[in-house]
Amino acid sequence: MTSTIASRNPRNPRNPRQPATGRRLLFKALAAVSAAVTLASCANIATTTADAVYLGGKVITVDQRFSIAQAIAVKDGKFVAVGTSEEIRKYVGSGTRVVDLQGKTVIPGLMDSHSHMIGAGTAETTAQVIKAKTVADAQAIIADFIKSKKIPAGEWVQTSRWHPPSQLREQRYLTRQELDAVSPNNPLFVETVGHFAMANTKALQLAGISRTTQDPVGGKIFRDANGDATGVLEETAMDLVSNKIPKPSFDQLVTQLTAAQRIYNESGITSTVDAALTEEQIAAYFALAERGRSTVRTGVKWISRAATAAEFEQMLKRAKYKDNSGNDWVRLAGIKIVADGGMTLKSARVREAYADDAHNHGTLALDPEAYKQSVVLANRYGWRVGTHAVGDAAVDLVLDAYAAADKQKSIMGGRFIVIHGSLMTKDQIVRAKQLGVRVDAQNIFMWDKAATVERYMGPVLANRAVPSRWLLDTLGVEGTAAGTDNPVNILNPFVGLYVMVTRKDPNGKVYGADQALTREEALRLYTNAGPYYTFEEKKKGSIEAGKFADMVVLSADYLSVPDAQIKDIKPLQTIVDGKVVYDAAARSL
Repeated sequence: MTSTIASRNPRNPRNPRQPATGRRLLFKALAAVSAAVTLASCANIATTTADAVYLGGKVITVDQRFSIAQAIAVKDGKFVAVGTSEEIRKYVGSGTRVVDLQGKTVIPGLMDSHSHMIGAGTAETTAQVIKAKTVADAQAIIADFIKSKKIPAGEWVQTSRWHPPSQLREQRYLTRQELDAVSPNNPLFVETVGHFAMANTKALQLAGISRTTQDPVGGKIFRDANGDATGVLEETAMDLVSNKIPKPSFDQLVTQLTAAQRIYNESGITSTVDAALTEEQIAAYFALAERGRSTVRTGVKWISRAATAAEFEQMLKRAKYKDNSGNDWVRLAGIKIVADGGMTLKSARVREAYADDAHNHGTLALDPEAYKQSVVLANRYGWRVGTHAVGDAAVDLVLDAYAAADKQKSIMGGRFIVIHGSLMTKDQIVRAKQLGVRVDAQNIFMWDKAATVERYMGPVLANRAVPSRWLLDTLGVEGTAAGTDNPVNILNPFVGLYVMVTRKDPNGKVYGADQALTREEALRLYTNAGPYYTFEEKKKGSIEAGKFADMVVLSADYLSVPDAQIKDIKPLQTIVDGKVVYDAAARSL
């Protein structure tokens, strides 16, 4: 691509002590020097060559004017020129790679503002129950995984994340007896979307869970009529089992991350925020970058599981990293705390009870007072907080805590975050704006889970769930963005764009038509908006000279295909830092 290097003329301050005649002579001399420098610079521009140029396409720059160009020049991992094909041909030299786009559409690299990318790399090491449609399917997948991988008796077995209430015909979780039937000799931990999990008898025994085990703070051990554990665990109760599972080695984490980033690149994603990581997992991200193998720019969010404010403060004092430290590949993006569950789990903390359960207001996954104290402490120690809060009652708690922290030390400009905010009200969004708080929501929850939301919460809440229109109109692209929460939801960003534009589920049913966005707005949330999360809005998010050369070549024109075809668009190439990291044609060979 061709790159242009802007020339700079030296600034020459006047010497006020010089006589007028001397000053005039000096100005003439400086003018001659300046002219010579300008000519030399122009000559330099004329002979500067790009590493690669892309010609003859439709380049949706997503700059401030939403400009459409034909060609791009790239050098040293950055865009250096954007314009017509004729203009960009000037930067072609003997060593330039010239790509004929043949009219194809190019967009900036996409950013998923909330995901769990590290989990995407476990496809080969976990039973992929994400494919199950019935309880029997899930049992068969687990049994086949144990058999095909020849897992020795006594070794832990884990599954992919999935969503039984929405995914399975039976619309329920599996019992420990059903899990025992397919994993009689191995402890089995079946995680769902991060708030519920299932465990078989061997796993429960290893965790020491019996009839006398008390529910931990912020969690629940589900029991049958006899008081025995059913195998279903909620929130912090999951930790009783998961803490017994041997952790992967550091090298295994790095390998897992490499596989995960490849999967994200295939989807056209060049940046993300991995939203719940231990310090060791964060270290693996940095190691991958140091080895020159990163292909997704990642904001890494440290996860807190401290039960008390005192524990939280000790964690801050021992912190290995500082917020916002890092580089162009890995950057700390605050601390995550979980306040409640999810809409489709009937555990989002809501003001009004669930439509099908008059006494259920959802769950708080923490002690409210300890949480508020922790937020104040994080702010005092220089950390911003991102809180998982789905229900409106949980959001009330979060905004109160952020306001309390703000009274001690302003959080304005700190970009504290409400993560998800799926059921936020208009007044809460206005309050978030007043505090300078971001709200990062994921429309794709309303793709394959909308019917479950409606079943649990009723049509009114289902139609205002994930209020994109309100969020964008109030917070702007600086204060919200698009993401998936993958692997809780599918990763495909084009399905996400489709849902934002149409508000349709797979059956074509519209949920919340008044919350729909234009195609331009939706694309901005997947490109311009996310970089504000990591304070990198001047470095990426659009195709402009000086920004990272991260972009995607598409199979169809996002701006002109019928609405129904937006979800079917595929990346043909993904380019990160000026390098092709995914090529559909090469993969098909």
